[in-house]
Amino acid sequence: MTSAPRHFGEIGDTHLAGMVDRALARVDRSMAMFADAFPAPSSEDKIYPAIPNVEWTNGFWTGLLWLASEIRPGAHYGEAAAAQIPSFADRIERRVAVDHHDLGFLYTLSCTAAWRLAGNRQARAAALQAAALLLARYDPVARVIQAWGDMNDPDQRGRMIIDCNLNLPLLWWAAAETGDRRYRDAAHAHVAQAAKLLVRPDRSTFHTYYVDTLTGRPRYGSTHQGYSNDSCWARGQAWGIYGFALAFRHTGDAFYLKLATELADYMLARLPGDGICCWDLIFSDDDDLRDSSAAAIAACGLLEITAALPVADAGREGYARAAGAMIVVLDRDYLAPIAGSNGLLDHAVYHWPNRVGVDECCIWGDYFYLEALVRLRQAWRPYWA
Repeated sequence: MTSAPRHFGEIGDTHLAGMVDRALARVDRSMAMFADAFPAPSSEDKIYPAIPNVEWTNGFWTGLLWLASEIRPGAHYGEAAAAQIPSFADRIERRVAVDHHDLGFLYTLSCTAAWRLAGNRQARAAALQAAALLLARYDPVARVIQAWGDMNDPDQRGRMIIDCNLNLPLLWWAAAETGDRRYRDAAHAHVAQAAKLLVRPDRSTFHTYYVDTLTGRPRYGSTHQGYSNDSCWARGQAWGIYGFALAFRHTGDAFYLKLATELADYMLARLPGDGICCWDLIFSDDDDLRDSSAAAIAACGLLEITAALPVADAGREGYARAAGAMIVVLDRDYLAPIAGSNGLLDHAVYHWPNRVGVDECCIWGDYFYLEALVRLRQAWRPYWA
C-alpha cells in the first residue's frame, strides 16, 4: 500500500484506512447472498434482491469483488469473483440478454479483470466473444455503436447514449489482445461522434443522440433518464467526464482530456453545498434529491483526469481536491446502514422518470465508490485501461 497522495487534501492514511474498512464491511455482509447470484440494479427498501446473470449491471458486483481482492490479496474476494466467471461465459455463449451495448460494463469488470489479475483463460475467451458482439453493433455509416434494441428497428437505429463511453474500453482491450484494428477503429469513431454530438457547446451533455444510418447526418439529441431533453442528467455527465478521460488514455489525443476537464468544470459548478450532485444538474439546491452513484463515477473521472494531467497543470490540484472531498462526504453521509441493507452506497437514483431505484442503493455506485477508494489508496491500473 502507498500513502494517499498529498494533493488529495485532508485524507491521511488513517482516515483512508477507515473508509476502506467501512466499505469492505458492507461488501462482506453481502457476499453470502451473492455467491452464485447477483444484486439487482437497484435496491428495494435498501435491500438488493438476488437475481441471475441477466441484467446489464451484473459485472459491477464481480468487478467490486476484484477490487476488494486487490485491497486484501489472499482474502476470499478473489475466489468469490473467479467463481462467477463461468456464469459470464455461459451467458455470452447462450446469448442471454446481450442485445445491447452494455457488454463493456458486463465483461470488462468481470472477465478482462479476471484475465489480467488471475490469468483466467475462460474469462479471456468470454470477453473476446462479448467484444465481437459489441463490434457488431457498430454502424459504419452513422459511425456509432447502437445503444440497444434490434439493429434493424427504425426506432432504435443510430441511437447512441453517453453511457457507452465506458463500454468502449472492451473494444480497445480486444484490439490489443487480438491485433484486429476493427475494434480500435470502431471505438475511435464512436468516441469522436460522442464528443461531437453528445456534448453541447456549453459542455453539458445529452443523454442520447440519433444519427441517420442512411446518410450519417446528425438528427437530434434527447434524454432517456434526465429531467428534460435540454437538461443535463448527472450520471450522463459523469459518464462523459470519466469516459473522455479514458479516451485520452487509449488514444493519446489531448482533445479528449481537455473535453473531460470541461465537462468536469460544468458539473463542479452545479453541485449542492455538500458536493454530491442531484440526479439532474438542472437542480443544485440542497433540498433536491442526490444521486450518490453519479458522484462516485464523477470522482473516478476526476481522479483519472488528475492522473493524466501534468503535475504543473494549474487545474490538477483542484480536480484532485474535488474528488477527495466527494469521497469523504460519501463515506461520512451516504454509506448504506450496516444493518438493514446489503448495499454499500445509499441515496442513489436509477431511473427517476420511471420512479425506479429512487433514493436507493445502485450497484454501479457501489462499484465506483470502491474504485475511487482503490485509486486513492494505491498505484492502480484501471480495469478500463
